Amino acid sequence: MEDFYEKDANEIIALTIKYCWALDERDWGSLSEVFLSDAYAKYGITTHQGIESILERCKKALTPLDFSHHMVSNHVVEVEGNKAKCKCYFQAQHVRTSTPEGVNFLIAGKYEDELIRVNKEWKIASRVLTKIWTEGNEKVVNP
Repeated sequence: MEDFYEKDANEIIALTIKYCWALDERDWGSLSEVFLSDAYAKYGITTHQGIESILERCKKALTPLDFSHHMVSNHVVEVEGNKAKCKCYFQAQHVRTSTPEGVNFLIAGKYEDELIRVNKEWKIASRVLTKIWTEGNEKVVNP
């Protein structure tokens, strides 16, 4: 039988994966389900308070692209009651076929999340993205 920690850790890891699928499928409804309504996110140098600001940032970054492919791995989860922390690595491939000088941009880094369990479901209360390295043409994401 699965213990409570393992169940919570699996649910939290699944939430980080749901985030990636929502980004790549431009499924903004699913993306909004990942976060608390008043969640905080720091994506590099930009900070966002509230789900609407987070969604707007993601839409602005991803809608112009032809494709994106986000992956997460190496999760470390700490659970304490109805609060948890999760850190994991990510890699995200971005493609814009009309970009001169190269159509691909890859970014890798880590997410550090604080989560809260609400109505038996984990939600991200805070997400901090830290870039570790990049490769390719940054004009794909910053024309």
